[in-house]
Amino acid sequence: MKKNAVVLGTQWGDEGKGKIVDLLTDKADAVVRFQGGHNAGHTLIINGHKTVLHLVPSGILREGVDCYIGNGVVVEPQALLKEIKQLEEANVDVKSRLKISSAAPIIMPYHILLDQLREKAKGGKAIGTTGRGIGPAYEDKVARRGIRFGDLFSPQRLKEKLSETLSYHNFVIEHYFKQQPLDFDSVYQQALAYGEELKQMNADVTAELHKLQQQGKSILLEGAQGSLLDIDHGTYPFVTSSNTTAGAASTGTGLGVTDINYVLGITKAYTTRVGSGPFPTELFDDDGKMLAKNGVEFGATTGRPRRCGWLDLVALKRAIQINGVTGICVTKLDVLDTFEKIKLCTAYQVAEQELSEFPASAEAWENIQPIYESMDGWMSKTQGMTEINDLPAQALALIDKIESYTGSPVHMISTGPDRNENIIIHNPFE
Repeated sequence: MKKNAVVLGTQWGDEGKGKIVDLLTDKADAVVRFQGGHNAGHTLIINGHKTVLHLVPSGILREGVDCYIGNGVVVEPQALLKEIKQLEEANVDVKSRLKISSAAPIIMPYHILLDQLREKAKGGKAIGTTGRGIGPAYEDKVARRGIRFGDLFSPQRLKEKLSETLSYHNFVIEHYFKQQPLDFDSVYQQALAYGEELKQMNADVTAELHKLQQQGKSILLEGAQGSLLDIDHGTYPFVTSSNTTAGAASTGTGLGVTDINYVLGITKAYTTRVGSGPFPTELFDDDGKMLAKNGVEFGATTGRPRRCGWLDLVALKRAIQINGVTGICVTKLDVLDTFEKIKLCTAYQVAEQELSEFPASAEAWENIQPIYESMDGWMSKTQGMTEINDLPAQALALIDKIESYTGSPVHMISTGPDRNENIIIHNPFE
């Protein structure tokens, strides 16, 4: 019987999804990315060797697993080709195993330029984007003027669409931002050249996924970023430009919602965030520094240091609700090995009021304070453990608290960065 599972982050990204996707592909036939772009980075460590992926699905490091980029992903051709080249240099066969939806929007040079110009113009009020053109590309998609992957293989159609779109954006670049407009011919010729290099990977991904279903194959749907960065449900406006929650697994691939059997929500045993935006449990003390040091908390895509804080159970519970999470995977448990005391945020304080619900907008977060419950740490090594009964009693108490507060079971625990450092209580594909 087929079993299709979504793997997504339940925080502000960087939860360790790539490693878990790679682990689960041992039992999956195909992996598909369904949203985001190369603003996300998935770090995989296999036998001590580190690989960082941005667009290519994490299943590429498992031989025999088919990989797909769905229509919900925005694709920057140069970044994709660079990633493919790096994988091929490591003897990973990519081009025969990766298929890209002809409906996937393309990130063009003007998207990148506009992203960077906007952030610079906002100064201290910048969102903290990666400056890679993700937001402007999604805007063009919604405005129905976007260039799609399939357009790269039709010179006349590409010319017509690009002529209209570039004229629109050049007006803004020249007259609003006072910058040099982009040259049509160079943008057009570059797009055609990318098309030639990527042509063999063009596919009707939705049709291919449904064929796999008919054959009884299992599909893993890989999310990027985290649920609290969702354009609708996150800490707006400090969010990404796509839906990062489970509903996007259907809209970003063409699989029906009833085709998905399981949703695995990934959460760190603490919380991190990259860039601007609300973060109630953020720490500025020695505990925060120890989390950053133990967890090696630097962005896989940007290299920016991540903001670190205690686990926010209020935010985690909301993420579990909006995703319909079947089971939780707790990652980086071993990062807490050296803490005498561990805190968990179980409510928020706003003025004189105690809140147990997640605020609806970033403005509501301005004067918010976390209310903590404190637990004893275990002060012993958990890294590399593979059996639940081997965990210290205090670590088990932390897992129990996560389960009882969120109402969702913990099905997996990651106890280190390597592929084999996990406790598997329940595998979604078994």
